[in-house]
Amino acid sequence: MACVLALDQGTTSSRAIVFDAAGAVRGVAQKEFTQIFPRAGWVEHDAREIWATQIGVAAEALAHAGLQPGDIAAVGITNQRETTVLWDRKTGTPIHNAIVWQDRRTADACEHLKAAGAGEMVQAKTGLLIDAYFSASKIQWLLEHVPGARARAEAGELAFGTIDSWLVWNLTNGAQHVTDVSNASRTMLFNIHTLQWDDELLRLFDVPARLLPQVRSSSEVYGTWRDSVPVAGIAGDQQAALFGQMCRTPGMSKNTYGTGCFLLQNVGTRPIASRRQLVSTVAWQIGGRTEYALEGSVFIGGAVVQWIRDGLGLVKTAAEIEPLAASVSDNGGVYLVPAFAGLGAPHWDPYARGTIVGITRGTTAGHIARAALESIAYQVADLLDAMAADSGITLTELRVDGGAATNDTLMQFQADVLGVPVVRPAVTETTALGAGYLAGLAVQYWPSADALTGQWRAERQFEPHMPRPAAEALRNRWKTAVERSKRWEAATISSAGESAAS
Repeated sequence: MACVLALDQGTTSSRAIVFDAAGAVRGVAQKEFTQIFPRAGWVEHDAREIWATQIGVAAEALAHAGLQPGDIAAVGITNQRETTVLWDRKTGTPIHNAIVWQDRRTADACEHLKAAGAGEMVQAKTGLLIDAYFSASKIQWLLEHVPGARARAEAGELAFGTIDSWLVWNLTNGAQHVTDVSNASRTMLFNIHTLQWDDELLRLFDVPARLLPQVRSSSEVYGTWRDSVPVAGIAGDQQAALFGQMCRTPGMSKNTYGTGCFLLQNVGTRPIASRRQLVSTVAWQIGGRTEYALEGSVFIGGAVVQWIRDGLGLVKTAAEIEPLAASVSDNGGVYLVPAFAGLGAPHWDPYARGTIVGITRGTTAGHIARAALESIAYQVADLLDAMAADSGITLTELRVDGGAATNDTLMQFQADVLGVPVVRPAVTETTALGAGYLAGLAVQYWPSADALTGQWRAERQFEPHMPRPAAEALRNRWKTAVERSKRWEAATISSAGESAAS
């Protein structure tokens, strides 16, 4: 029985999943790898360990499915985005640890570029806001800080890649140095209108063009693994999840509830320039047709549940937060703004800090837990408001995945505050499934994307029950709480300075 193999290379673990023609999981394996923190704000991975764990779990997943590599119709790849690797083209050896998307070492350099007025040009070409999050400034840092790296790069001796490129290079024994349009669009070096590496951006970040991989579509045969198995699908993790959720029509949206939240909305075949500090990105390219998405990120999603567990000790396991939150009928007027590391889209306030307001003598642990869960839903609603204003598209439903999507209380509240159904799929491995779908389409394992749309099934649909005036009143109070949290750190610094001066 032929199947497809999806390699799901994440930030903390490498996973592999085998899917059959019905999209059902036949085998799965996962292994965590080392997180490296050289300094405060710096995050690195050993790219060699990433490859070792990824190929290892691929073998395990095949064994669990009772299959051999020859039984695989195609391999698809989905990956943590923006993480940056430079390696020697002859030996395949990385010249430094990979710099992870979370890494903030280039934040000052990005601020200097914004101060110099480069932001408008960068956003117009890439759809991105200048930030250390993306790959360009990470490449620049490596070229400037690894001895001899710039000269070697200019001589064509080094290769740059996001993690998808690194995996394809290794799967094909160095025969292919490629990426797909979805990952290229996250580097801040790629023009999402021309679908080419952009010379002006390369000059801005002082990156030699000889470093860069060839940009290909998201669904085609790039090369072979073990000389016979086609490597045939690539998409960044959030774009892969959007495709796995079959959000193929403009306006269809998915939200992944992980440590943070990643909300993507399909906006069709033309990118939309955000006026509300969202990101415009390539969703995928299949058969010459390129589709785009608007994206917004919430820094603290499921992580607020971890804080309730580990920081406050109100629950012993993350799963216990649901019955604790359900122990009260409402939030009791309590609002928790989890701005532990500032606020992401659409606010982008790095000086905001976590805030709990509305506490009274009658406030219980249940109210705090409920306020924590509700904060996730409110943040997602804020993102969708910004997307609706940018795209002019009215949301009709939200498809959901990720760990916190299993929380029925949260999903019901999300439907209530949005006023539209929230739909949880039967197959929750949507990121890996999207990569598998892209690979299978390239080798005609599935006849068409339309056939895949017919495979998608809902496990549960949460209908909004709360009257709209009540939902709006809750959101208005949330917005007031958010305003209380904004620029808190800046205000604290200012007050301390005034006290010292007096």
